[in-house]
Amino acid sequence: MTRTADADFERFVQAQSTRLLRFAEVLCGDRHTAEDLVQQALMRSYPKWHRLDGDPLRYVRRVLVNRFLTASRRHWTNEVPSDPVDNHWDRREVADFSAEVQTREAVLAALAGLTVKERAVVALRYSQDLSEAETAELLGMAAGTVKSTASRALAKLRLAPDLIDTTTVGGRA
Repeated sequence: MTRTADADFERFVQAQSTRLLRFAEVLCGDRHTAEDLVQQALMRSYPKWHRLDGDPLRYVRRVLVNRFLTASRRHWTNEVPSDPVDNHWDRREVADFSAEVQTREAVLAALAGLTVKERAVVALRYSQDLSEAETAELLGMAAGTVKSTASRALAKLRLAPDLIDTTTVGGRA
């Protein structure tokens, strides 16, 4: 690749990596797996970077979704998660984010209850703010299928016990 293309790729990674990581985490529900997915998508996109015209984010997002769907079809990857390392020597005083963490965990748990296809549709439509047509094209399905899949997924999410707001009277805010 040329230096210009390398510089373009580097700027893209710096500008979009956080967005791609958040999208991948919504897609797969695990930060470490999301990091792997983003890394794989960027590695697969790099050799073709000089040929990408228009919207490279769209291409990388498609690679990321395809890697997620491929990995979800595998029954076992031989990987066994381990406990995270406790960096007890690097503890600092921080604000209390426990409510946000609980909400995040509840959302990820509810998303884990969706099928792979439902999760991909929800992540693309609502996390990446893609239209039904864009989502359908990216996943290789009809727009009507995207609509019905999103509808089923949202109905399941509305019934997730940890996401139901019990602080309102009569179920209305």
